[in-house]
Amino acid sequence: MKICAIIPSHNHWTALDGVLTPLLAAGLAIFIIDDGSAEPARSALATRHDPTRDVIVHRLAVNQGKGGAVLAGMALAREAGFTHALQVDADGQHDLGRLTDLLALARQYPQALVTGVPVYDNTIPLGRAIGRWITHVWVWIETLSFQIRDSMCGYRVYPLAAVWDLQADGETLGQRMDFDTEIMVRLFWRGTPVAQLPVRVTYPPGNTSNFDVVRDNLRISAMHARLFFTMLWCLPQVLKHRAAPLSAEPIHWARLSERGLYWGLRFCSALYRLLGHRLSHAAIAPIVLFFYLTGNEQRRTSREFLIRAFAARGETRQPGFWSGYRHFFSFAGRTLDSLAAWSGSLSPDKMDGDDADSLRLAMADPRGAVIIVSHVGNIEVSRALIDPAIRRRLLVLVHTQHAANYNRVLREINPETALNTFQVTDLDAATAVLLKERVDQGDWIVIAGDRVPVSGDRVSVAPFLGQPAAFPQGPYILAAVMECPLYTLFCRREGGRFHLTGRRLADRVTLPRGQRMEALDGYAGAFARELEEQALLDPFQWYNFFDFWAMKKDAVTS
Repeated sequence: MKICAIIPSHNHWTALDGVLTPLLAAGLAIFIIDDGSAEPARSALATRHDPTRDVIVHRLAVNQGKGGAVLAGMALAREAGFTHALQVDADGQHDLGRLTDLLALARQYPQALVTGVPVYDNTIPLGRAIGRWITHVWVWIETLSFQIRDSMCGYRVYPLAAVWDLQADGETLGQRMDFDTEIMVRLFWRGTPVAQLPVRVTYPPGNTSNFDVVRDNLRISAMHARLFFTMLWCLPQVLKHRAAPLSAEPIHWARLSERGLYWGLRFCSALYRLLGHRLSHAAIAPIVLFFYLTGNEQRRTSREFLIRAFAARGETRQPGFWSGYRHFFSFAGRTLDSLAAWSGSLSPDKMDGDDADSLRLAMADPRGAVIIVSHVGNIEVSRALIDPAIRRRLLVLVHTQHAANYNRVLREINPETALNTFQVTDLDAATAVLLKERVDQGDWIVIAGDRVPVSGDRVSVAPFLGQPAAFPQGPYILAAVMECPLYTLFCRREGGRFHLTGRRLADRVTLPRGQRMEALDGYAGAFARELEEQALLDPFQWYNFFDFWAMKKDAVTS
């Protein structure tokens, strides 16, 4: 594997030395493509030509556009024997502090197009931000996939052989600001996987953009039309050959990318307020269909769960297209219900519970407690609809980094969604002391019991729907440390109402010395049995869209 760098430049030169320094330090040969620059940029770029340091300046007499310049650089790189080319802008926007990581990712996945995913600061112009968001949506449609998180970042490493094959087959490629997106989509269609790395991108003071608002937006619009209709015309080939995710290993739930866009979630919330439950659900049906068709990983794990659930219920049917779609639609409905509950569109009288439900048992006990919840049903609705005085007693341990937009919308709708929440990845000794004090005062810690820790350790294996599955030990260790009772709590939709149910798992969690693992396995097994019972009441209210049975016992017990 032999990597070089290509820097296209049209009238950009003042930040060039700051770009060259880290590239040279990384041992990269560099091709600077002067794309028809005018003076003084033309002369300034020419002075950077230094073959003794492997810096080659190649001038295009007539401006070809960014795409034309990059392709010219790729031709030079291929002729010089390079297998891969790093594309980086000349104006200093890109975070060259991540250069080592980007190159390491390219070496790890030599067959992939390795690209930066921009993390912008507040210097990005609003119009550019909106335009990028629109392109993201079109790319997801054109690829029928959410794998490409950003197609417009010009900080990437190309496998030159894949680009050469693309050109040899006569594929159309935009030559200007439409280049970055079009080449990525067309490579993806042909099976080139995409590896992505978050990178900081800024718009330097005094930076002059070569983006022509009218002409380039028209070019990009024409490109999306071209890609969309090409995708429809070649749909079987696209579906057959498009790139698969790089890793075939099971994906941890915390690493699954959030699929809900911020403005889309705000739109759904407004839709519920305007149209009510039935009409808003009908309105999102085509949106859910799109997510279903493009959510390969989630669709696969949905089917795996439904196969097991139907069998456990004694049903002979196999989940087909409509069962999977119904499962996705139920999840969308759960999102709408949560937004509606926190916005006040759902009345508290929509919720009821068993006489012996966990919450009432806990309320009757002066001690605090640990309450285990799950992703069966909609526990978020119960938190929104309970009495505010009770809500203030809940100390909720959460992991929200993988669902930032969803939680941002909830906070904007009702700030109380963030009340007394603690990120599980941020727990430290001081937080543990605070939790202990609050529990001693009668408050309740709420923690999920159906998702293994981000670190993957401290889990027990218990039977679940006929096969061993990993369950976190954290809730039981926490209850033992807090010296308090342990409860379960579930909230399922039943028609137009929400039903709370649960029970006390233990009045006190004890972990005897020498038998600690056996005790933890016993508590986890008790929760797994109750979780299975709840899941089978309505399998379509199971919202763990990841491989629940992926981890093997010898890999997860500790």
